[in-house]
Amino acid sequence: MRLASGHEALVARVLTKEGKAGFGFSLRLDATEARHMAEWHAGARPGKPRIEPALGHPWETAYVAGEDVPWQAEPGFAGLQWLSA
Repeated sequence: MRLASGHEALVARVLTKEGKAGFGFSLRLDATEARHMAEWHAGARPGKPRIEPALGHPWETAYVAGEDVPWQAEPGFAGLQWLSA
C-alpha cells in the first residue's frame, strides 16, 4: 500500500483456523518479513520476528518498542479490502 509519506509498505494478514486475524508489514517490501510478523501477531508463530527499522515510521517504532502497531496512523490501511476465509 502507499503510505501518506509516499513510500510503499507491504501489508500481510493471516487467519488462524480459529478465525483470529494477525497483521504484519514490511517497509522493505519483504513478503516473508510481513507474513512472519502477521503469523506471530495471530499467535501462530512462536517468537516475535525481529525487524530492522527502515524509515522510522510509527508502525516500526511501535513494533520494535513492543507496543501495539498504530494501524490507524496510515489512512490507507482502513481502505484495504481482505479476502474472506
